[in-house]
Amino acid sequence: MSRVALVTGGTRGIGAAISQILKSDGYRVAATYQGDDAAASRFRASHEIPVYRWNVADESECRQGVEQVEADLGPIDILINNAGITRDASLHKMSWEQWRAVLATNLDSMFTMTRAVIAGMRDRAFGRIVNISSINGQKGQVGQTNYSAAKAGVIGFTKALAQESAAKGITVNAVCPGYIDTDMVAAVPEAARQRIIAGIPVGRLGHADEVAEAVRYLVSDGAAFCTGSVLTLNGGQYIANG
Repeated sequence: MSRVALVTGGTRGIGAAISQILKSDGYRVAATYQGDDAAASRFRASHEIPVYRWNVADESECRQGVEQVEADLGPIDILINNAGITRDASLHKMSWEQWRAVLATNLDSMFTMTRAVIAGMRDRAFGRIVNISSINGQKGQVGQTNYSAAKAGVIGFTKALAQESAAKGITVNAVCPGYIDTDMVAAVPEAARQRIIAGIPVGRLGHADEVAEAVRYLVSDGAAFCTGSVLTLNGGQYIANG
C-alpha cells in the first residue's frame, strides 16, 4: 500500500505543487487549508486530492485533523509543514497581533502538526518530515521581523528534531525557498518585484515546481541518509554558510 503524505497549506502555491508531485509519484496525499474554501474546492476537483480545513496553529484542531486524515487514508508517513502567512510591518509599527499571528502559523505549527504525527512515525520506525522555511529565515528581511524570526526558528526546530528522530528511521529536513512566482510574490508592486529579480543571479523568480522537486527527493527512500539538512533554493540570491 502506498504511503500517506500530508501537506499543510497544500492547496495553493508551493503547497499545491508539492501535493501534486507527491500524488504523481503514487503517494496518497491529503492537503490542508485554512480559509479559502473556493480555492480548496477547485483544487480538490482538479487534482482529486482530498482537502481538510483546520488551523495549523491550534493544537486541538491539528490533533483532530490528523486523526481524521488517518481514518480516511491510513497512517501518515510523510509530513510537509508548508503552511505560512505574512503580516509585514517595520517593528516600530508592528502590532502584537501581527507578531503573534505570524509566529503562531509559521512556527507554532511546527509543534502542533509534528507532535500529532511523530509518535506514530516512531512506532512504525519510518517517517519523512520536510519543513518549508525561507531565504528570509536565513538572512532576514526589512519589514519582516516576525516572518524572519519564525522561519529562522523552523531551521532550529528541524536540526533538533532530526537528531532526536534519526535512530527511529525518521528524517527531518528544511527547504528554504527564495522568491517564488506564487500569489504572494505576485501581490508585490511591479517596481519592487523587478528590484527583487535584479538581485537574483539567475535572473528570474523561482517556480513552485522547483521547490516541489526538492521535496520529492527529501521524502524518497533514496534520501534516507539525509537528515538535519537545510536546502537553499534561491537562484544564488543568498549563499548560506555550511
